[in-house]
Amino acid sequence: MLQRIVAAVTLVVLALVLVVATWPQLVGLERTQYVAQLVSFRGLMIAVAAVAMVVLLVLCLRFRRFRRFGASASLLLLVFGLAGTAILASRGFGDSMFERKTVNDLTVLQWNTLGGAPGAPTIAKLALDSGADIVSLPETTEHTADAVAAILTADGQPMTVHTRAFNHIAKSKSTSVLISSALGGYSIDTTIGNTSTVPTVVLRSDDGSGPVIVAVHTVAPLPKELPSWVSDLDYLKSLCVDPNVIMTGDFNATLDHLAGLGRIDEGTASTIGGCTDAALQSKNAALGTWPTSIPALLGAPIDHVIATHNWRVSGMRVVTDLEGAGSDHRPIVVQLSPRG
Repeated sequence: MLQRIVAAVTLVVLALVLVVATWPQLVGLERTQYVAQLVSFRGLMIAVAAVAMVVLLVLCLRFRRFRRFGASASLLLLVFGLAGTAILASRGFGDSMFERKTVNDLTVLQWNTLGGAPGAPTIAKLALDSGADIVSLPETTEHTADAVAAILTADGQPMTVHTRAFNHIAKSKSTSVLISSALGGYSIDTTIGNTSTVPTVVLRSDDGSGPVIVAVHTVAPLPKELPSWVSDLDYLKSLCVDPNVIMTGDFNATLDHLAGLGRIDEGTASTIGGCTDAALQSKNAALGTWPTSIPALLGAPIDHVIATHNWRVSGMRVVTDLEGAGSDHRPIVVQLSPRG
């Protein structure tokens, strides 16, 4: 009798854990301790559940007294895996098609470079190959960004460099962004606050004609940094109130973490504030950008390009052929086209 009670309680606990892991937004736990870390790796959780289910089924065949519990637990894991796969499928397993770029389109390159580890030539080559107009480089010093800009300028694509650094010792404390000179002058807005631990760069067009460009880096949701991480996401939400914003960077947050931070405008739902995620719009949101040591479908999609509704996504790809370049993040390239 005791064994049956223990088994029943264990199954109930397992079911509750799997419900939270599948859809933490249901109970408002997506930005809380442990759940935030767990839900980052939805694809990996599904893979682990599949392996666990196979192990349980093998044990069911081997031990008769284990069959009822093992079969019940396997069924729960199967439902969890199917539900998780359906969620990932709705977000998109990857569509790298691009429309032909027009004169009004903007191409955004986002790459957390892990302190500039790939080197300026590699970063510049990717920017040139992708025709980037905006290059967002979290964890990249001004020195490296200047070197990238020099290569691009020598190739006929002049860029201006803007960097914010919380200190000049730890490279992770710098965020740089390069903007094509064709977009006109931009200046850093130092009056609007910043993220807590690693810097974000907010840039405004000098003549007011261009979009507000935000190069993002939030702190990772480690247990001791969780309040700062939540505060960082709220700060980013507050920046997406302008009608013309392009925000790109390492959010250290997946779509699950951003749940509840968006709004609905004229029947259209946004991801955070008034901005919508490009990967979700282009069916690429199931592909992880971190870490490069595991396949993209198992990783965490924490690098984003998001924009206000005056922009639509006309192409995106998660770059998977630079995983040996030195950074632990995959770059993403997004093409944005003005609506209307």
